[in-house]
Amino acid sequence: MGQLSRLFVISHVFIMVFLISGDVLAETSPIAPQTAPISMIEAIPDDNVAQEIHAVLEPLITAFPPLMTRPRHQRIDVNRVVLDFYTHRQFRAAWTHPDDVAQLLKSLKDTQIDGLEPADFRIDDLAMAQASMQNTAPTPAQQAAFDLAATRTYITALLQLRRGKVDPSRLDMHWNFDLAGVDPRADVNTFFIALDTHDVARAFAQAPPQEAVYGGLREALAQLRKVRDRGGWPKVAAGQKLTPGMDDPAVGQLRARLVAGGYLEPQKGKRTDYDGAVIAAVKKYQTEQYLGADGVAGVTTLAALNVPVQARIDQVRVNMERARWLLYKLQGTFVIVDIAGYKVALYRDGQPIWRSRVQVGKPFRSTPIFQAEITYVTFNPTWTVPPTILKEDVLPKILSNPNYLSANRIRPYDREGKMLDPSTVDWSNPRGITLRQDAGPENSLGQVVIRFPNDYAIYLHDTPHRDLFAKNVRATSSGCIRVENPLQLVELLFNDPVRWNSAGIQKQLANGKTENIRLPVKVPVLLAYWTVDMGSSGRVAFKPDVYGYDDPVLKALNLPAKLPALDLQAANGQAKP
Repeated sequence: MGQLSRLFVISHVFIMVFLISGDVLAETSPIAPQTAPISMIEAIPDDNVAQEIHAVLEPLITAFPPLMTRPRHQRIDVNRVVLDFYTHRQFRAAWTHPDDVAQLLKSLKDTQIDGLEPADFRIDDLAMAQASMQNTAPTPAQQAAFDLAATRTYITALLQLRRGKVDPSRLDMHWNFDLAGVDPRADVNTFFIALDTHDVARAFAQAPPQEAVYGGLREALAQLRKVRDRGGWPKVAAGQKLTPGMDDPAVGQLRARLVAGGYLEPQKGKRTDYDGAVIAAVKKYQTEQYLGADGVAGVTTLAALNVPVQARIDQVRVNMERARWLLYKLQGTFVIVDIAGYKVALYRDGQPIWRSRVQVGKPFRSTPIFQAEITYVTFNPTWTVPPTILKEDVLPKILSNPNYLSANRIRPYDREGKMLDPSTVDWSNPRGITLRQDAGPENSLGQVVIRFPNDYAIYLHDTPHRDLFAKNVRATSSGCIRVENPLQLVELLFNDPVRWNSAGIQKQLANGKTENIRLPVKVPVLLAYWTVDMGSSGRVAFKPDVYGYDDPVLKALNLPAKLPALDLQAANGQAKP
């Protein structure tokens, strides 16, 4: 086959591969400034491999607009990185040292430690191609094909470890956790510096989140896989409630399961009676797993104990992926709401200084996942009834109880804001009506609202429904986040011990006026969704997936990567034997 024909085959293969699989992984912002237009940069004249690499990549140049014409936050895919990388090295081969390839292959295999699938990275293809090139004299075209495949795999794997395999914006159209403050160019430059210094393993070690919680998830994943490889944990017979005082073979199964989970000492795993040690172990398990800690192994507790270990492995993998999406955001001072964990925390200098329980949206009125900035606080708020709540909740109560409005200090207003006499309103068809609840301790928003402007009318607030904080499952609101100790959070947000200490806040509330007070400094707030926790013991705790968000992430995480098979013979324009 002639030179032009061979170049056509190579170019066609790579163009199709690159353009089809371009946006599996992406970042924001250009990868690197360019000193000259790509079209003006040629391969080194006397380097045949560089000439082949250049020939493969040259048709892709038109697929990417010039940097100056691209939107500032346009997503950059792996193809862009590959093209820029080779452009700036004048298309010279990067994988000319066998030890670099050996480090790459081992590091790709080790991505399973992070819950990724090493088979995605075509390890066998790369290993076979390397062996073939060592045993025969490869042509420049074959060397170019191998080099490009190794580089693309290297970048793909590192970006998956760095920012995740799955694009969260494709699962949630409202996703707005952008990479503000994070320069992906720095990441990519780090990757290639490691390659240039023949320290590929270091790039893989530094790519994943370095926070302790991520390391804990790694360890939990490893331990769960050991349990799976030993055949899984013991199953407890369902169908009956196991209670203190019982002596039954099912209690023996319960003991064995608690031993396997590390909740009961091994020497206590052979008996069949439900004694104080079992009660304590069950309570500990229930507390860690967000269940009612009554020491009784009822239907819910037994169901949790019998979740297959593979399902728990998948749950950890999903949350490791979420960690790769978000951990880079958790720096400095910020508030984070753990929706699935029903809790909120304030961090200062990256350390938690305050925590509280919260109530979040019901599954059919779920609290959205997004980030914003807390800008002001409303003291003694009134509450305007949202249209959905008006239609679905309040109107039925008004129709069944004529005194409902007065009992709850709710007033109707027309479109011009004029207060109406409730008796003059046709409540079976109340068009153009707004309902507003007076300020006061029994107001649905309580005494204070913490505001962060967003598209969903979501905020943190006080609540008169304080009894609901005692529940284990607290998906009880209509979407907003009810905070158990909101005044403590307000004091910390103002961070002003003179004007806005506890006494100053109480004085502000005592005047009874509805008033908005701006914070001196905006505070980021992140509404996130995690279905695992790392306990103080280092053991992973699993939360109910109240909104059913884990499954879509898992399915996307398990999708095969779009990296192509590496066929050196095809790259050389030869038919397979």
